[in-house]
Amino acid sequence: MTKLVYFDYLSTTPVDPAVAEAMTRCLTMDGTFGNPASRSHRFGWEAEMAVENARQQLASLINADLREIAWTSGATESDNLALKGVVEAAREAGNATPHLVTSAIEHKAVLDSARHLESQGVAVTYLKPDGEGLITPDAVRGAIQDNSCLVSVMHANNEIGTTNDIAGIAAVCREVGVPLHVDAAQSVGKIPVDVKALDVDLLSISAHKFYGPKGIGALYQRRNPRVAVAAQMHGGGHERGLRAGTLPTHQIVGMGQAAATAREALSAEVTRLTYLRERLWSSLSGVEGLTLNGHPTQRLPGALNISVAGVEGEALLLSLPEFALSTGSACTSASLEPSYVLRSLGLPDALAHSSLRVSLGRFSDENDVQLFSDRLREVVSRLRRDTA
Repeated sequence: MTKLVYFDYLSTTPVDPAVAEAMTRCLTMDGTFGNPASRSHRFGWEAEMAVENARQQLASLINADLREIAWTSGATESDNLALKGVVEAAREAGNATPHLVTSAIEHKAVLDSARHLESQGVAVTYLKPDGEGLITPDAVRGAIQDNSCLVSVMHANNEIGTTNDIAGIAAVCREVGVPLHVDAAQSVGKIPVDVKALDVDLLSISAHKFYGPKGIGALYQRRNPRVAVAAQMHGGGHERGLRAGTLPTHQIVGMGQAAATAREALSAEVTRLTYLRERLWSSLSGVEGLTLNGHPTQRLPGALNISVAGVEGEALLLSLPEFALSTGSACTSASLEPSYVLRSLGLPDALAHSSLRVSLGRFSDENDVQLFSDRLREVVSRLRRDTA
């Protein structure tokens, strides 16, 4: 049976074995299965200790105070909570006409939240990226208005893998006193993320992007100065009143273990994946009509987005059944429309339709990279002959 090579790490990652083991210890009667909010017996105390240990593990990964971490169901909920919560709090504080600045290439969790807020009377400015897929500090500076209540710009793009100058954008926001939210679902656990050095106010995190379980994430909320965020889910006052709901101990423990593992391996993994990415790109660079979408180096270590002129992306996928790939983000992969991210970069529809997102990860190796390079060359050559 042909080995299936997984090259879709920007979509999701497999749970690390150490994470799975930690989670199983929180499920059954002989483990830490209690409700962390139960303060009257040992089962609850042990669960609370496990949750707080995981909170510290995640805080250590991003150089935060553990009191700045609020658990959510994932980065999508964190994004919703940040945008809607800040706008609601701003209105309650007297900003009757709040304005939001974001980018046209954000994850749908941000874009759809922004569009919902527009339907509620909020003005939104959508910044276009430059030709290399970056949102610049100057672009943010030019978009901020007197009534702006939040800037929301992602750290790493989920389709093309480019990474924005968040520290530079934060400096602009700090100059004018506007808080900054960052969707860091694709960067936390993959590259160094230091919330103090970046100087951000709010930051969204997702466990399943760095070898943790699905269904758990977090919102970092800076303590000083603290940005007001109105809760969007009510019922029980969990997470300092920011997000209600019984905490899933096993998932939180899994996310904490994933954070601890990522922190320990981060430097070596960045070096290894950057090497594999550059080797792959170098081996493909001779393919006629092949282009790289986004900045060549200001990107995640394991991420490439390529277009092959004259060849349909779907045809490429079908011709490479031994590789798990995508033509865009997982949440829009069912759409027949070309990628809105690539369109924003100025790519014509034909070239956007011919794109492949290739993302490497913890379990990728040199043999996988070489095999993909060889197979892509063969497939492109054959598809071009067939359409000639």
